[in-house]
Amino acid sequence: MTRMTPFSSPLLLGFDTMEKTLERIAKSGDGYPPYNIERLRTKSGPERLRITLAVAGFSDSDLEVTTEDNQLVIRGRQTDEEEREYLHRGIAARQFQRVFVLADGMRVVAAELKNGLLSIDLDRPEPERLVKRIDINVKD
Repeated sequence: MTRMTPFSSPLLLGFDTMEKTLERIAKSGDGYPPYNIERLRTKSGPERLRITLAVAGFSDSDLEVTTEDNQLVIRGRQTDEEEREYLHRGIAARQFQRVFVLADGMRVVAAELKNGLLSIDLDRPEPERLVKRIDINVKD
């Protein structure tokens, strides 16, 4: 029997890749690092979004922010450079990858690391309205 999904509608053509992306995101349940997403309202210009990740202990050289296709990918890699003898280790040197799916037209404006928080600003410029007339061929 075939599985029916919201994207199975005949009115939603070409959305099969979006469905696969949503399934992949739903499976990634790791909550590290914690993050906030906030809306920044400005008096002039387009509305902005800010994603803030808690990345205490990571330096800018340990972090990588990239866009791949329609995804914002944030990776963190820490390495223990010197041998230390810990009596208690509660802060792990841990790698992470956090992926956010971007809507069409979203772009990364800036990334800033301050006080252990990585802030990434995004905006979506107002798209140009495009109306295209399709000629109808008559065949009798």
